[in-house]
Amino acid sequence: MYSDKVKDHFYNPRNVGEIDNADGIGKAGNPKCGDIMKMYIKVKDGVITDVKFKTFGCGAAVATSSMTTELIKGKTLKEALALNNNDVVQKLGGLPPQKIHCSVLAKETIESAIKDYCLKNNLAFPPA
Repeated sequence: MYSDKVKDHFYNPRNVGEIDNADGIGKAGNPKCGDIMKMYIKVKDGVITDVKFKTFGCGAAVATSSMTTELIKGKTLKEALALNNNDVVQKLGGLPPQKIHCSVLAKETIESAIKDYCLKNNLAFPPA
């Protein structure tokens, strides 16, 4: 049912936790399935230098959060926003159709964190 990469990111999630004094914090959730994601970002010169997450949900929710943090760390805000949920699914080696919404939530969470960063710094969203 789940790929080895999904299992690895579920059993050994990367970048779990909170960032004190985060530059941006994003949240997203799905009331139907109960998954809730929160991401914290640190930004320097328009680049995401650190990212952490906390997720309450199924294995796919944890795995997509973990993979998303791996994919955006070191990227510019614009590059991070260009990431789409299919990129996350592909990097994880696929997800069952009923779990694709987890990758969408991960994308929405990082967008929310970047939007929060932009609001706090009086920057246009999406950033140029």
